Amino acid sequence: MPAHSAHTVNEAFDAVVARADDSMWIVTTSAEGHRAGCLVGFAAQVSINPRRFLACLSKSNHTFRIAARAEHLAVHLVSAETIALAQVFGAETGSEMDKFEHCEWREGPHALPILVTAAGWFTGEILQRHDFGDHVGFLLAPTAAQAPESAVRPLRYEAIADLRPGHQA
Repeated sequence: MPAHSAHTVNEAFDAVVARADDSMWIVTTSAEGHRAGCLVGFAAQVSINPRRFLACLSKSNHTFRIAARAEHLAVHLVSAETIALAQVFGAETGSEMDKFEHCEWREGPHALPILVTAAGWFTGEILQRHDFGDHVGFLLAPTAAQAPESAVRPLRYEAIADLRPGHQA
């Protein structure tokens, strides 16, 4: 078996993951009178019974600092048609601006900000936090949800691949 350099392995790994073209999510939260939200690409359902979802936030992200003090998160399904929403939550930083001044939102369960134009959403109690390197995974148990009204084409990684993040991971 030929030896592979870390550089070659990393490039190949990145290419494999990019081809999967995962759904993008927006996670919002609030704690101690502060609200925050960010675009998330590392997220997935991780159990059927009981239902569990893992949302990973970059440690350098403003939203992570608020989520570290929170008890709940809101996870929003973003449709491909609402890319402007993804740009606000992915290309801007809550350290420098209030993202919620640039979108429609309402207060939802657990006083979480719920994005009105999201295709669907759920809130989750944070059961555990896991350090995964430059991201922390928040294991969530669903507490409330709003299903999409119709078939939704979710926003995929490929649509935002060139988006410059507000914070580097």
